[in-house]
Amino acid sequence: AQLLESGGGLVQTGGSLRLSCAASGDSLSTFSNYAMGWFRQTPGKEREFVAGIIRSGGSTYYADSVKGRFTVSRDNAKSTVSLQMNDLKPEDTAVYYCAARRGVFTTNKNAYSYWGQGTQVTVSS
Repeated sequence: AQLLESGGGLVQTGGSLRLSCAASGDSLSTFSNYAMGWFRQTPGKEREFVAGIIRSGGSTYYADSVKGRFTVSRDNAKSTVSLQMNDLKPEDTAVYYCAARRGVFTTNKNAYSYWGQGTQVTVSS
């Protein structure tokens, strides 16, 4: 099973980026069985929850720091999850990871079984 993120890069303050995460492999073949989360990490800090979406896509969750600026969505037919990031700030600079958890959604990173390799997002001031 594999999660592959794409879409990171360098952007100026106030700019936008869209991250995508594609799931593949037998373990993730029924993508709709998995709650999906986006997390981020900067050097020396714990990996933190950013946004998440339940299996059906019917509910989404956000960290307070990104609420109103980021939007998470998923396409179960394509086994993908996306994170639209608008009005980016320097403090959003981090490596962003998508993660999959079979079953109900949680913000607890330790409950996720599958992780992507991460994609760097850098916001310049």
